[in-house]
Amino acid sequence: MKTQPNILLIYTGGTIGMIKDFETGALRNFNFDELLNHIPELKLLDCNITTTSFPEPIDSSNMNPKYWVDIATIIEENYDEIDGFVVLHGSDTMSYTASALSFMLENLGKPVIFTGSQLPIGDLRTDAKENLITSIQIASLREKGVPKIAEVCLYFEYKLYRGNRTTKINAEHFEAFESPNYPDLVQSGLHLVVNNEALYKPNRRKKLKVHKTMESNILLVKIFPGIDESTIKYLFDYPEMKGLVLETYGAGNVTTEEWFINSLKNVIKRRIPVINVTQCTGGSVNMGLYETSTELKKMGVISAKDSTTEAALAKLMYLLGENVSPNSFKTIFETSLRGEMQ
Repeated sequence: MKTQPNILLIYTGGTIGMIKDFETGALRNFNFDELLNHIPELKLLDCNITTTSFPEPIDSSNMNPKYWVDIATIIEENYDEIDGFVVLHGSDTMSYTASALSFMLENLGKPVIFTGSQLPIGDLRTDAKENLITSIQIASLREKGVPKIAEVCLYFEYKLYRGNRTTKINAEHFEAFESPNYPDLVQSGLHLVVNNEALYKPNRRKKLKVHKTMESNILLVKIFPGIDESTIKYLFDYPEMKGLVLETYGAGNVTTEEWFINSLKNVIKRRIPVINVTQCTGGSVNMGLYETSTELKKMGVISAKDSTTEAALAKLMYLLGENVSPNSFKTIFETSLRGEMQ
């Protein structure tokens, strides 16, 4: 006899969990135990839905590694009984959280799907209902008795993406996210069309391992024309810095001014990993392609290849939290661990 999959909704906060008080016009969080009252269509889905919420829902602008650990812990504690997880999250930092969870959940064999909305669930034109209903449907997909999706994903406006390949591109349109360097995993139309070739293939024989130490004492510096010596020296001399991410031009290029190169060499002498990620929406870092990145390659700057900034930051925080030795850090970072880079 076919059993229905068990799906757990995890509400962290964000617009998707809000309804409008029609007397005052103010937005407020609603009780997710009453979810079916707001979305009766959920009764039509072929799955069992349970819900849990953060004690105090947070705006995604306040998201941080502590809350990532909370999400990972909820998944860990319910992993044996639950077939799929749907995490409701504010859209502003959703790509960061999805990227982080992809590294924290090693040997994941079930779907963890992040979704949210641009409009509150009680709004007349809301995108929340479609995003939530389809996320649950996708989390329920099974093939030969096992989940079809087995990775951390992000679903928004008719598309499922690999979570650590996404970035938010629009604050107003319903099509808020994009996966610039990796194809969609699922497209939702009259039917759910799964891109089987693009799905992550986990080793299901290995047990889920949850990593809960993320090093947040890192620095992200976006290179721009006119950035000056005193600014760079002040930032790069930060004594507590454990890792540095440079958002560079094009294929990984930076100014060749001697003061910049010397400041960067001093960071590397301190055995602090320096990650090079392109500030372009699409494409890849390719150090040495141009003279303006040759020196970076020589000194041992690490390539994020075609990773997003969100994934590069999350991966750096994860590997530093794992105390990866400086001698092997570059090799491990430049290896795809969860499908985050080519």
